Amino acid sequence: MTSATPTDTKAQILNATEVLIAERGYASTSVRNIISQAGVNIAAVHYHFGSKEDLFRAVFSRISSPMVEAQLSLLAAAESAQQTASVEAILQAFLCPPVEQLIQNTDAQMIRCQFMGRCWSEPEPVQSIAYESFKASRVAFLDALQQALPDQSRQTLHWKLDLVIATLVRLISDAGKPNALLKGAEADEIDAAIERLVRFLAPGMSA
Repeated sequence: MTSATPTDTKAQILNATEVLIAERGYASTSVRNIISQAGVNIAAVHYHFGSKEDLFRAVFSRISSPMVEAQLSLLAAAESAQQTASVEAILQAFLCPPVEQLIQNTDAQMIRCQFMGRCWSEPEPVQSIAYESFKASRVAFLDALQQALPDQSRQTLHWKLDLVIATLVRLISDAGKPNALLKGAEADEIDAAIERLVRFLAPGMSA
């Protein structure tokens, strides 16, 4: 029987951590829980990640990095299409990647939705790690909103973007539930939910 490669071991640890935090939260998940779930020894965790906090950072980055890259790409496209991107176009670029990447009819993606939903309500160091992971996106979108809404202060736009994020987390966490805005994972359902969300959020952002 061949032993797991370092890449396999690292993925096992990341996957196990994601599942456990989705189910229990960061504070209630110990390294011992993780190694038991992953089927590895504690030396493997220390070798690949160093600490529980660094392991969480790696899990979060694995999810957030593709989202941030896609958000920035869509924002750049919106800005190149118009001299100043509209609030609606900015919100569309912000909302589409996380919804499209997280909302899929697979067990793994549902765990990921649960994981991300928990992370926004967890205490430190989770909040700081989550903030840093999305910092590039947040700054770029605040810059775009500042251009679209020059009469509003940076602080006001920051506060409003936080409300957009809270709404996004709720949308993802409730996906598939009976009274949820997003009922399923079909492309047309996702597009319709995002469109409704943009129509709802844009007036508040502009007010």
